[in-house]
Amino acid sequence: MPLKKYKPYTPSRRAMLSTDYSVLTGGPVPKSLTEPKKKSGGRNNTGHVTVHMRGGGNRQKYRKVDFMRRENGEAEVMALQYDPNRSAFIALVRYRSSGKLSYVLAPEGVRVGATISAGEGAPIKEGNALPLKRIPDGALVHNIEVQPGAKGKLVRAAGTYAQVMAKEGKRCIIRLPSGEMRYVPVECYATIGRVSNPDHENVKLGKAGRTRHLGRRPRPRPMHMNPVDHPMGGGEGASKSGRTPCSRTGVPAKGYRTRPKGKAKLHLVKDRRSK
Repeated sequence: MPLKKYKPYTPSRRAMLSTDYSVLTGGPVPKSLTEPKKKSGGRNNTGHVTVHMRGGGNRQKYRKVDFMRRENGEAEVMALQYDPNRSAFIALVRYRSSGKLSYVLAPEGVRVGATISAGEGAPIKEGNALPLKRIPDGALVHNIEVQPGAKGKLVRAAGTYAQVMAKEGKRCIIRLPSGEMRYVPVECYATIGRVSNPDHENVKLGKAGRTRHLGRRPRPRPMHMNPVDHPMGGGEGASKSGRTPCSRTGVPAKGYRTRPKGKAKLHLVKDRRSK
């Protein structure tokens, strides 16, 4: 999908690149598939700021996306819509047997009027959800479950995909977008194809106002903060001596491993850092 450029009638427009939403059909959002989304502004129940640089933004409603994909039978794609809660587009589908409406992640290439289905007997086609044991090696998949019935949790961002590498008994080897290879039970469901909106990573907001619309407040550099606000703050002028780059909570920023030892490597085949 191409990106949309603008005539540079202001300095911010000159650098702006936005997604071309011409592929979307819009349409009404069913009330049964939405719920209120209350914003906290980064405050906890006592009113203290626990997550900084949050606040404001446009009012949003949360869309209930079906990541389980356990509804058997064919479903027709009724509309492709924008979802303010995620980078990927979502598809509104209607199941032919029950008439039920549902939201699913829109795979790349699926258009309005197309038919998608789920289950062990579903054909190998983009947008269909099947157990990994039924998906051939080399296929591109997304929305992958980690445990059977625990809904898809891996590979859900715009333009991402994983690849089915091989099957070993009750386990399947999946190559994730980071290059990491992991074991996943073959009973877990995954959706065939790539997630929609692959050009999301190339979008340029162009101005600070669009960042504020997303609910993000200005983020000053830590070196310019006070010592009470950040470990890297304080000092006379631009002093950097003795300051280890770190987060607000003191976690080193460059090369420090934060993955827990042992547990995370239980299902690991190849680390993303290994050559």
